[in-house]
Amino acid sequence: MAVKILSDGDLRVLDYKCEATTVDAPFPEVHQRYSLSYVRKGSFGCKTLGRRFELLAGGLLLGCPDDEFVCTHDHHDCGDECLSFQLSDGLLESLGGQRKKWRIGALPPIAEIAVIAELAQSAAWGKTDVGVDEAGLLLVARFQSLQSDSYDTQEKVTPHSRRLIVNVADWIEAHSDRPIDLAQSARQAGQSPYHFLRVFKSTLGVTPHQHLIRCRLRHAARRLLEDDAPITKVALNVGFEDISNFVRSFHRAAGVSPRAYRHLAASDRKFFQEVEKRVGSNRRH
Repeated sequence: MAVKILSDGDLRVLDYKCEATTVDAPFPEVHQRYSLSYVRKGSFGCKTLGRRFELLAGGLLLGCPDDEFVCTHDHHDCGDECLSFQLSDGLLESLGGQRKKWRIGALPPIAEIAVIAELAQSAAWGKTDVGVDEAGLLLVARFQSLQSDSYDTQEKVTPHSRRLIVNVADWIEAHSDRPIDLAQSARQAGQSPYHFLRVFKSTLGVTPHQHLIRCRLRHAARRLLEDDAPITKVALNVGFEDISNFVRSFHRAAGVSPRAYRHLAASDRKFFQEVEKRVGSNRRH
């Protein structure tokens, strides 16, 4: 099911809620535009460009016009949700987009993208005064500025191992407010820590600890936008034990401090312009 949030010709924003189950046969679809879809909930598989990806909450599904893709739900029944930004050729060109970056298929959760995507999601739901078009273009700029992580496809992972890894990733997501180490995560999969680490990275493109920290930062970004709890309380509630570490990690991801990020959601134009300027500076370097 898709709900149109915005359509101004050059930029379309759609909110997708998938109703497919594990018994439904997958079918091919085709990207109509340059597409950046932020997975805000759930997990699913995707086959595109001759590769297979596992998409988790916080990840991105990317596409170019006329590229075919097939979404699969081998591991879970319905429940995944995405916020999709679809750009015309003209808009991508005006933003200085490198088309080859849009043909990498998918990206694992990346904190620098997720914190801006949460702002865009909040804008789509009308929970901030920032326009969904503004937040969407900022998200696109952030994506294009990153020398982003990629999936490791050198090692072949069996369907059974993929299922185990995705289940453990979902477990980490659900318990990310608690202390979790590599040994605990490996026990969830019934594997040795070394083997688990290697297969997790090959399947999802990030290590278990990277996934944990990115879950915490994404949850923090959402809470900063949705309530006025003290920043210290937000940090502790999402699993950070060291407040200074939270502030440093969040600033590195968002380009602004947690306090400035919260002001941004209140449509403080100076903060919005500062984030745009920093993103633009990153693109030039």
